[in-house]
Amino acid sequence: MTLPAPPAWLADVEAGYDRHHRVSGIESRVFTAEDWWSIALPLLTTDRGFTVEQIAQSAEGRPLRHVRWGEGPTRVLLWSQMHGDESTATMALADLFRFLGENPRHPLVQQLHRETTLHVVPILNPDGAARFQRRNAQGIDINRDAAALASPEARALKALRDRLQPPFGFNLHDQRPGYRAGASDKGAAMALLAPPFNEDNDVNEVRGRAYGVAALIRAAMEPRIGGHIAKWDDQFNPRAFGDLMTRWGTSTVLIESGGIEGDPEKQRLRQLNFLALLVGLQSIADGSHAQAPRALYADLPENGKVWPDLLVRGATLANPGTATARADVLVNFKHALAERGGRISDIGDLGAVRARRVIDAQGLYLVPLPAAAGEDGRIDTDRPARFALSRDAAGKDVVWTLDGDVDPDHRAPPGTGG
Repeated sequence: MTLPAPPAWLADVEAGYDRHHRVSGIESRVFTAEDWWSIALPLLTTDRGFTVEQIAQSAEGRPLRHVRWGEGPTRVLLWSQMHGDESTATMALADLFRFLGENPRHPLVQQLHRETTLHVVPILNPDGAARFQRRNAQGIDINRDAAALASPEARALKALRDRLQPPFGFNLHDQRPGYRAGASDKGAAMALLAPPFNEDNDVNEVRGRAYGVAALIRAAMEPRIGGHIAKWDDQFNPRAFGDLMTRWGTSTVLIESGGIEGDPEKQRLRQLNFLALLVGLQSIADGSHAQAPRALYADLPENGKVWPDLLVRGATLANPGTATARADVLVNFKHALAERGGRISDIGDLGAVRARRVIDAQGLYLVPLPAAAGEDGRIDTDRPARFALSRDAAGKDVVWTLDGDVDPDHRAPPGTGG
């Protein structure tokens, strides 16, 4: 299918991103809400057209803030980091605020200001962000609380939606970097979804508008990450905010940031989010979503299998007090792209497993690192990944060590794959 021509401004904005639009101080994807707001609030001044309103408090009493910009008739609601460890779009929203505030004469900014009013909740789960965890301080997954509204964060988002009655919305998340794009071996850097509103997966007028917005985002992203874009699972979930937003009349686009190898802090994905949001917002402002070929969205491959993070293949396992055994070891990381916070997820014959990275450890022994107090020092599943690859079973001739985190300067043993 022929892609629609990109917006005239897109190449120039992309070229100037690092110098003119990226907000400094949030180069790590792990940050607290307090840190983010200390950087963002100076951008959100009234002379730049912004108003900031506290709409509620989190379960632990942190402020939930709503940012408003624009004077147009079409209201757009954007919310990010309802899962506290999904921060890519939150970084991109700071860049969006800078772009809107510092470029009042830019034709796109003038068009958005004239045609839309943006309502943004940049960090819906500040308690989760403080711990860099998915759920809020009550242990509730806010994105599965749209019906029960048990959490204060969910109630705040629903109340804001009800007050604004926005015709459009953006639900901004991160997904695991291990997701493949369809049946390919390519990672899904970004996944899109126009959420369903019923179990029959029907496409009504509300969802159809989201199809068009997602189609134009895909068209803009294709030349930049072609083959690495997928579609999120569109099975209806009666507890999820995206699905119920659509049912309530808000044409919602879900953007999931996956992973790009070599981009451990998701800074390239942050830039792509910034561009994708601008493209989506313009399609709302000028109405071009209505003419977008829906097949551009509908024909996206769905998220495929999730590949685990690291497979150490062919080592000889040398656990203390047991006979040695040939075994593969699978490790997943809390921070997958940066390979930090590793835990062992499987041990044994994993010959059919495909992973994001494989270390060929044939001829080497996999030996546990010295145990911490109160531990038995064994290598086992669902334990921190703390082991060495050694030329001997006693672990005296070590060639590589994994102590929870991979050393970025020594990502694999010398002379091995990975």
